Amino acid sequence: MRPRITLAGQFLALQLAIVVAVLLAVVGVSVAQADARFRQVEGQAMLAVAESAASMDAVRAGLAAPEQQGILQPTAESLRSLSEAEHLIITGTDRRMLSSTDPREIGREMDFGESSVLSGSTWIGVVRIGEERVLAAHVPVIDDEGVIIGVAVAGRSYPGPVEQLATAAPTLLVYVGIASVLGVAGSLLLARRIKWQTLGLEPGEITRLAEDRTAMLHGIKEGVLGLDRANRVTLVNDKAAELLDLPGDAVGRTLDELGVDTEIRRVLTDEEQEPDRVVLMGERLVTLNSMPLNRGNRRVGSVTTMRDRTDLAQLQQELDFTRTTTEALRAQAHEFSNQIHVITGLLELEEHDEAARYVSTIGGARTQLSDDVTSRVADSSVAALLIAKASLAAEQDVTLRVSAGTGLDAQDPDLSADLVTVVGNLVDNALDAVRGGPDPWVEVDLAEDNDAVRVRVSDSGRGVPPELAWKVFLRGFSTKGAESVYRGVGLALVRLVCSRRGGSVEVDGAEFTALLPTGVPRRPPP
Repeated sequence: MRPRITLAGQFLALQLAIVVAVLLAVVGVSVAQADARFRQVEGQAMLAVAESAASMDAVRAGLAAPEQQGILQPTAESLRSLSEAEHLIITGTDRRMLSSTDPREIGREMDFGESSVLSGSTWIGVVRIGEERVLAAHVPVIDDEGVIIGVAVAGRSYPGPVEQLATAAPTLLVYVGIASVLGVAGSLLLARRIKWQTLGLEPGEITRLAEDRTAMLHGIKEGVLGLDRANRVTLVNDKAAELLDLPGDAVGRTLDELGVDTEIRRVLTDEEQEPDRVVLMGERLVTLNSMPLNRGNRRVGSVTTMRDRTDLAQLQQELDFTRTTTEALRAQAHEFSNQIHVITGLLELEEHDEAARYVSTIGGARTQLSDDVTSRVADSSVAALLIAKASLAAEQDVTLRVSAGTGLDAQDPDLSADLVTVVGNLVDNALDAVRGGPDPWVEVDLAEDNDAVRVRVSDSGRGVPPELAWKVFLRGFSTKGAESVYRGVGLALVRLVCSRRGGSVEVDGAEFTALLPTGVPRRPPP
């Protein structure tokens, strides 16, 4: 098994690698600087030697008269020995060498390379003289009439990389020493700081911890959203991204940039969080629980869990509806039992006429209620709901009436089911609001208007204060108190049903108005 390198060891190796890379770069820069310096300094020195040679009368005389070319070699060698040049060559305009440090080269054609000296200008560059690379300066030799009669070439052998590196060695040794000391010291200090910041965990342990956290974060069914102090997303799992409709690159972006709904953003960033807060996210009914993240005495962010309660809340509403129906039947059974006792007593007293009048009275009241509802509401489900709610209201000493302007035809099954949910929840909310008040009443008004069904439920209660009107559907506001875990779910479901059909619901004091478009199929929750 290979030994595992510690975090400090890894940082030390990395820093040393960086130091070596920097040193190589410094070596390259130093060599390049030495090369440029050599070209600059030595090139000017060779140019001065070549200009001196080109201006000598002996050189001009030797180039002007072929019979006097013999003086060029000693003249050039004499000048070369007095200068720093390693090569001093005189050539004619045909590039044939008339003098050279190697007599065997005399008479051979010289390689001028890219030199432009024959056009009348001086030139400094690298050429080859024999097998040697030479930094040379070319100067034209001009006679008294201004005609180019030859070229003076002064040069010095071009140093190789080793020689250039040797020239820069003293500086490089200083760089190496300083960089090594700083690199090792910096590596140790950095490793110590990182070790402290990571709570002593090694990279492998940090990787496993991150992988486990990611797997756990995306494996749970609840949504998890982390925010920092600036409301930027620090972590989000798949469920939270689905509920908030966030893109894949949400981490690091603020809620404003992600286009999160203003009301939901207000709930997520509220400093004072309530437990089990109910909100609507699109077509979902979601319970939020937020926990602040503190570092010392300073808040640095928050983590919010999101539990989708749509299906459970709808199931609870169905159970509540069943319970309401059962209670209405129980109330009717209790009422009928009392009425049967009265009838039985009248018969035992042989008050047959009184018994007949009593039966006619109670039967007429019940028939009148049913006829009053069914004459205005042709949809059997909604009519049955209103009759059941009327019996429940009567047991609570509340008058439930259907407005004289009510008119509702039979609707398709989907819209009928949505109407039952909306009417049932609004009536229940109104009954709770007027319970215990003086002369309590609840009025229901149903009407079809411009391809939509309008549901208006008003009561004799105090109504919703204007400052709370925006909260009643979003934040689980309820007049029921805190005894129910799902307080405010009924009104939230009303808004969910209306928005799902493309409608709306609003409140004005003690009057709730819901609008449900007809002919729109009810979309199942995602």
